[in-house]
Amino acid sequence: MKPFLATLLVYFFLNNQLAFCQSKVFDKGQFFKEETTFDATIETYWSKLINQKSKPGKIFPARFKAKLSDSITVDEPVSMVVRGHSRRAYCYLPPVKLTFTKTGTSIMHPLKSIKLVNACKPNSAYEQYLYKEFLCYKIFNLLTDKSYRVRLLNIDYKDSSNNKSAFIEKAFLTEDIKDLAKRNKCIEWTAGNLYNEATNRKQMTLVQVFEYMIGNTDWSVPANHNIKLIQLKEDSLSKPFAVPYDFDYSGLVSTDYAVPDVSLNTESVEERVYRGFPRTMEELNETFEIFTKQKENIYTLINNYQLLIPKTKKYMIDYLESFYAQIKKPATVQLIFIDGARKN
Repeated sequence: MKPFLATLLVYFFLNNQLAFCQSKVFDKGQFFKEETTFDATIETYWSKLINQKSKPGKIFPARFKAKLSDSITVDEPVSMVVRGHSRRAYCYLPPVKLTFTKTGTSIMHPLKSIKLVNACKPNSAYEQYLYKEFLCYKIFNLLTDKSYRVRLLNIDYKDSSNNKSAFIEKAFLTEDIKDLAKRNKCIEWTAGNLYNEATNRKQMTLVQVFEYMIGNTDWSVPANHNIKLIQLKEDSLSKPFAVPYDFDYSGLVSTDYAVPDVSLNTESVEERVYRGFPRTMEELNETFEIFTKQKENIYTLINNYQLLIPKTKKYMIDYLESFYAQIKKPATVQLIFIDGARKN
């Protein structure tokens, strides 16, 4: 009887452990589908990171703590590397890449390496910039599934030197390109740089018009700048899809550190310049229809976003309204998107 009882106890123990482990499984797909903001703490030597942010490739060890749900609490090591160019040089708190390591007790390791976009400086004006950029990603999500998903966090940046909060502010995580590709039955394109017209034409048209809508010229397919490419996994001969990111230099976000490209002869990033290649009126109208169908959803997204102050909401709606007014007029469309399109 005793061996039987012992076996029974082991059986129940293993089953309870299995149930416990299953309750702590981290679903990164679901993580980025969630709309809620969650609280997190990142503990490291922030003063050291800020003072040494200009050193490329330097790794800063940290701890990431968060309660993701009633059944999932995170407290695990993470390494950070400072990234970016203009923000890295200008911002007090530079953007970083977090790398979660797989250990026996780790939960968030499925995220692997992931970008964290934080407010450039710890004040309310820069938080508004952050929310506007966050919403640029959300707007593009409404237009196509071939877009980066993002998740907002409220982060307590705790300094390891004194175990005190250096500052508390919002930030957001961006989906990894490999995960983005996988959910679209694609793989990341790694076969070298391409010109715009060597990519999927419909997606490229959508991207070009979207970048014009938000007033962003800070992107380039051939230079691999703020654009990633993904290709259908089952069709190695298919043209890859372009996916844009980093929108802080756009007119819709209009940060105080964004400067216009000198080659475009504009005085402000708020001035739109179409950086796409020519399309037929039929192709453009087909693309405009996507934007028009989502117009009310885009405006609702902005107006219902509680973290935006009324002044910011009005600016964003007014800025987008000017785009929608343009695409209603065939003569204006001809002038901007066909006659004014890039030739090389």
